Amino acid sequence: MPIYEYICRSCGLEKEHLQKMSDAPIELCPECGSHDYIKQISAAGFQLKGSGWYVTDFKNKPVSGAKSKTESKSESKTESPAPSPATAE
Repeated sequence: MPIYEYICRSCGLEKEHLQKMSDAPIELCPECGSHDYIKQISAAGFQLKGSGWYVTDFKNKPVSGAKSKTESKSESKTESPAPSPATAE
């Protein structure tokens, strides 16, 4: 859900509210009760909750069955190069 910033023109209160995008804007200031409580135009923040997000599910899980980069490099170095075709003279 997005986090919206509000400011009261009467008392100067600045506050963030977690709201659904479909929710109506908050009209009354929670501090002074004024109707001059307006939503500011800003880059909306949001929170990712639940499973399925990178930070919660995939950040530190090891990859099973896959070789590390160092293992695959050392194997390719130890393999002998393919023989070159013989040239006719």
